[in-house]
Amino acid sequence: MSERKDIVVRVNGEEYRRQVEPRLLLSDFLRHELDLTGTHVGCEHGVCGACTILVDGLPMRSCLMLAVQSDGRELATVEGLASSQQDLHPIQEAFRDAHGLQCGFCTAGILMTMLPFLEENPDPTEDEIRHALSGNLCRCTGYQHIVDAVLLAAQRMRGAPGLKPRAGSEPA
Repeated sequence: MSERKDIVVRVNGEEYRRQVEPRLLLSDFLRHELDLTGTHVGCEHGVCGACTILVDGLPMRSCLMLAVQSDGRELATVEGLASSQQDLHPIQEAFRDAHGLQCGFCTAGILMTMLPFLEENPDPTEDEIRHALSGNLCRCTGYQHIVDAVLLAAQRMRGAPGLKPRAGSEPA
């Protein structure tokens, strides 16, 4: 068995110190060591995008990165988007309101891909969104509702009026 390595990583603003095996994938570290199961593992080849997280603000495939490579880095997972279950991030609200998800398996990776995209491009065209989504596979939606959700999120994040949250979705 290989010698374990000490790492210190900040995930969703919280610091974690762990000893990990050098061969442990970052996706497995997040899911099994930190219990952050929103990061899904689909293909384990970096093709599907389900495991996408932010590493120092950039989208990365966590199945292609070792946990030891995250030492000293800032990570963000889908669990860190919402400040609470009642106070979703605008991109999460838009996906809910525009029906941008079905089974939800790919959704976390798509959200984590689209967040920096929208920060860099706050008023994207449909073609720009489709290009940015090209590394994320969804087997359920056919992508149109995902594109609509990203357009809606962009509107809301710019402060432009958009589809309001559906009735009954506001906190009590």
